[in-house]
Amino acid sequence: MSGHSKWSTIKRKKGAADSKRGAIFSKLIKEITVAAREGGGDLDSNMRLKTVVDKAKHNNMPADNIDRAIKRGTGADMAIEQWEQITYEGYGPGGVAILVETLTDNKNRTAADIRHIFTRAGGKLGGSGSVAFKFERKGFIQVGKDDFTEEQIFEKAIEAGANDVDDGGDMWDIYTGYTDFNAVKTWLEKAGISLANSELYMEPSTTVKVSGKEAQQVLKMIEMLEDNDDVQNAWANFDIDESDMDAYEG
Repeated sequence: MSGHSKWSTIKRKKGAADSKRGAIFSKLIKEITVAAREGGGDLDSNMRLKTVVDKAKHNNMPADNIDRAIKRGTGADMAIEQWEQITYEGYGPGGVAILVETLTDNKNRTAADIRHIFTRAGGKLGGSGSVAFKFERKGFIQVGKDDFTEEQIFEKAIEAGANDVDDGGDMWDIYTGYTDFNAVKTWLEKAGISLANSELYMEPSTTVKVSGKEAQQVLKMIEMLEDNDDVQNAWANFDIDESDMDAYEG
């Protein structure tokens, strides 16, 4: 999975420090508001909204914050910020393809920030479509290991419609197709399985092997992008050994 679950594990172990919790909430509120604006406030009929609301709950966002963001998006509460969704594409160190999803109220500021990060990291921005074709949207779900063996969770996940299950260290990692994601989540929850995390992600069709200094540069670049207030997600097709992942200090 091109390091997605491993990178997620590193970020979880580092922890969402209190100093960053506000930034995490801000990004989630943006996404909830835009999802509600575009698809309505009904979680059952708006998969994008349900997915980001679940993510907000996993990040311990208060219910009042979630409700206000939904009302803001549907026009039931406060003025709607004019956030624009813009995707940036390019390459990082070692030729790693990078796809950056943003929500911004100032596209000139965001474009300048993203360009600066790419340049500083030794990467290069490309035009629209330059790397997007290398990625496909998929679903990713994590389940704790306490109550299920790998065989048990594999049987349940596959029965629910998932594509595969991997050992993610302290979690079972479940992978689904984009159109099956919500159905798999619902099936698992109805089966009494508590989900530790669930999100949509961009899976690369091919990967680029990087190691040593280049690996550290790529990881730093991804972290810099994710730390930007306007960036919702940064996806990359790197293939990095666990030893290089573990060596990353940020």
